[in-house]
Amino acid sequence: MVNALLYAVPVFLLMLFVEALSFRFLPDDDERGYEARDTATSLTMGTGFLAIALPWKAVTVVAYAGLYVLMPWHLSPANPWTWVLLFFADDFAYYWYHRLHHEVRLLWASHVVHHSSRFFNFSTALRQTWTPMSVLPFWLPLAALGLPPWMIFLQQSVSLIYQFFLHTERVDRLPRPVEWVFNTPSHHRVHHGSNSAYLDRNYAGILIVWDRLFGTFEPERDRVVYGLTKNIQTFNPVRVAFHEYAAIWRDVRSAKRWRDRLGYLLRRPGWAPAG
Repeated sequence: MVNALLYAVPVFLLMLFVEALSFRFLPDDDERGYEARDTATSLTMGTGFLAIALPWKAVTVVAYAGLYVLMPWHLSPANPWTWVLLFFADDFAYYWYHRLHHEVRLLWASHVVHHSSRFFNFSTALRQTWTPMSVLPFWLPLAALGLPPWMIFLQQSVSLIYQFFLHTERVDRLPRPVEWVFNTPSHHRVHHGSNSAYLDRNYAGILIVWDRLFGTFEPERDRVVYGLTKNIQTFNPVRVAFHEYAAIWRDVRSAKRWRDRLGYLLRRPGWAPAG
């Protein structure tokens, strides 16, 4: 997955440059565009993600390959239906990975990095976690289905490359059939909104149908306010990467009961014991 993403990095940077130029020469009062410090932080977070994800990939390769070898069935890449299964299984896994990283605070501490920018542009797509270890268990079932690990990694890369292009205000709504089936910039803008109506909505990777099916879909209506409900007011990459882990630690240390300590770890972000 990481290797394929490395090949896509020049395209990402080119698109970022083109989008920034579009804001320079075709400004829009309703769109925030770019801010130098914010963009620098996002690029630093993306670089750090690649530096950490490359060695971590060795662990995921061993895990997926080990489970795949243990399975009594192996699906053939030569069969087109294997690729169809891979596409839907990967997208389904991504939906639940993404949803649970919003609903479990310990997982949110990793994912919050991606939501910490108050801007929404192609650089925001590169603002990635420095603790990607929580991804592993969500794709293990695909290896258990008999899907070859290299196919799993390839489809993960395809999904992430697709999602890069969702991070823009320059594209309004697409034709209605596309908006109904696929994740689009409009749907993903909602996901990055801190508006109360937009919180914890539109978890899709490629297909928005999972959100429609599981009741987490919200169309874009009001203007989106990007960022967190409590913004962190920093461009320091280390603080961006780890601020929520520090907040969890403070809450866990202050809790008087083990039930509350577990609540701070495993319940929703913002949860606190009664009283």
